[in-house]
Amino acid sequence: MMPLAALQEELLKGFRYPALAGVIALFVSWLLTPWVRSLAIAKGAVDDPKIDDRRVHKEPTPRWGGLAIYGGLVASLLIVVPVAYWTAGTKFPFWLIGMLMIGGALVVVGALDDLYQYKAKIQALLLLVAGFAIQMFAGPEGRVQVTMLGIPFGGGSHWPLALFAAPLTAFYIFVVTKTMDTIDGIDGLAAGLATISATTLTIIAVYGGQPRVALVAAALGGSALGFLKHNYNPARIFMGTGGAYVLGFSLACLSIVGALKTATAASIIIPALVFGVPIFDAFFVIIRRIASGQPITQADKRHLHHTLLKRGLTQKQTVWVLYLVTAVLCVTAVLVIRKNG
Repeated sequence: MMPLAALQEELLKGFRYPALAGVIALFVSWLLTPWVRSLAIAKGAVDDPKIDDRRVHKEPTPRWGGLAIYGGLVASLLIVVPVAYWTAGTKFPFWLIGMLMIGGALVVVGALDDLYQYKAKIQALLLLVAGFAIQMFAGPEGRVQVTMLGIPFGGGSHWPLALFAAPLTAFYIFVVTKTMDTIDGIDGLAAGLATISATTLTIIAVYGGQPRVALVAAALGGSALGFLKHNYNPARIFMGTGGAYVLGFSLACLSIVGALKTATAASIIIPALVFGVPIFDAFFVIIRRIASGQPITQADKRHLHHTLLKRGLTQKQTVWVLYLVTAVLCVTAVLVIRKNG
């Protein structure tokens, strides 16, 4: 067994490059956001609260914050990955190249959606296509695909997915990405939850001996946090559909490459913990819409944040309640992995 001092030194060493990536992404995203805000205003990508009564903000607010989040992520990785892996033959594995390419495409699609408001069926199709497409980027370093599921009971049983691996992976990516979009209803909520989830995936990856996954997750979390500086209540800019898409898609991919492979014996419950708030929120809303006879794609004010606001909480109090719930679930996920990974 490794001595405690040596183990602590190894863990600290494992966080050095992720910490650097996170800090760089934070500053790039933070500095880019005001420029993106001006661009969104110039192009008319502005959210008008008068469109319907489900919007919480009172003044027209520019969107397209996803451009800054994606820019922070890419800039950080281009700077840190070559330094961290300067002796490695493959600095950017295929799965990471695919994640950045498809993530970039989703940012563009989301930016266009902010302008033209695509139908829900078109958005769902595009996300499912993205979920299948990322699985094509396979290499010696692995791929973004769930090949088996397991539960931390019954002796750590494993269920190989075989032919169901590709469609279930695509569906999982769709769920995480779309729920990140639907939870983005009040200032700072989605960006804050993404920061907490990305930080958790960083810790899991370091613990699981996956330094490259840890680095990418930290960069994603740092970029979301840098944007949060401008998105926290009262928000001066929204991340828009593109921001929610790139955060949800990237988090889903990193959880597959990192957390689900680290904790194979507990993989079936890890997403329910790390992404518990947005997933439960979506499930809660869908059930309520079905019970009332409304289409499940019809926007309304039945989300968790709307419920808390109706109970008298302010926007800041609401996001901090949901931050706390997410943090507790994420800590639980780390403990589950330490026990069953």
